[in-house]
Amino acid sequence: MTPAGSGARAAAERGNALRRPGSGAGPTTVRLVTAGEETGTFRGIRVGRIAAPLREQVIDGLRTAILEFELQPGQRLVERELIEQTGVSRATIREALRELAAEGLVVTVPQKGAMVYKPSADEARDLYAVRASLEALTVRRFIERANAAHHDRLRATVTALEQDVEAGADMHRLLRDKDLFYTELLAGAASPTIEQILGGVQARVRLLRATSMSQPGRAAQMAVEMRALVDAITARDVASAERLCIEHLEHAAATGLAALDGVGRAGS
Repeated sequence: MTPAGSGARAAAERGNALRRPGSGAGPTTVRLVTAGEETGTFRGIRVGRIAAPLREQVIDGLRTAILEFELQPGQRLVERELIEQTGVSRATIREALRELAAEGLVVTVPQKGAMVYKPSADEARDLYAVRASLEALTVRRFIERANAAHHDRLRATVTALEQDVEAGADMHRLLRDKDLFYTELLAGAASPTIEQILGGVQARVRLLRATSMSQPGRAAQMAVEMRALVDAITARDVASAERLCIEHLEHAAATGLAALDGVGRAGS
């Protein structure tokens, strides 16, 4: 993914213009083109002087490229190339990669450096199995411990999810909706132990979640499953809620594994 000479020079010039104080009549956003964009694999990162710090813009750009599979699972993320593509400092790139690693989207491999996370099929199955057990326990604890306000907030997260699915929201928005659901579920469950363990598992399955939800029809079906689950929770029906929770994750696992296998074959 080495930029052509002219593309690299153009990117560098735009990056330098970005960093020069007083350049231009007003605040602008600059779109930096990457070599991957020329081959249709990576559309680039928008880096500008407005809306958010450079670090956040780089993180958002890389996150979007990963979740939309412009950067493929298992692909190396070379610091030098990312610096050339964005015009930001090495420190900013490293901070962005650390943040994405904390989100479970990037891993650092000895002697290879940073790469887009790609779990093996066996690892993915195990992660989903662990997640199903932990989330079923979380649902049980929520029913046992949550108050009316917790229930109201949990239902509100599913309503927001349904609205965003209906509106065709992007993957980042849908993942955020799911994150908010789990935030409220864990708040009502009131178990720091479960929260800590489940948080680590959730980070490692984030790419799998995006893979599953990106498949045609899966987001709408996921919203239906989440509504049925929250209805069972609201009814304090422990058996049904645990069953629906596990079924939801089994469907997500099947869809995600099949899609990830397809992405791997397409990129091989």
